[in-house]
Amino acid sequence: MMAKYLLLKHYRGAPASVNDVPMDQWTPEELSAHVQYMQDFAARLEGTGEFVDSQALSPEGTFVRHDGEGRPPVTDGPFAETKDLIAGWMVIDVETYERALELAGELSAAPGAGGKPIHEWLEVRPFLAAPPTITE
Repeated sequence: MMAKYLLLKHYRGAPASVNDVPMDQWTPEELSAHVQYMQDFAARLEGTGEFVDSQALSPEGTFVRHDGEGRPPVTDGPFAETKDLIAGWMVIDVETYERALELAGELSAAPGAGGKPIHEWLEVRPFLAAPPTITE
């Protein structure tokens, strides 16, 4: 039975990568090579039926919460430098947890500054198989 996993890419909030040069300092060629690696990786997983979805996210974002009936929502942001920030995600549908780890390891090797693999930390999160049930 296949299981879905979310591979989360962090701008900030994960442990530092081995090749820890911020993306905004990469050359256009380095950025292009990184994106190409990601696209090739996704295309290969489409071929095996393991790819579900992939999205990159802008670094800008705002936290929003309800502030009571009839009041406008409260916002916090754009993000302070200390807050965790997600760069994007890929959803995969694989046979085993070990396969999810294997694919996350491959994705972590995407090239960065100097064309060297980033060795970034990716967060692997399983989807809940079914909504939790409330028992009394």
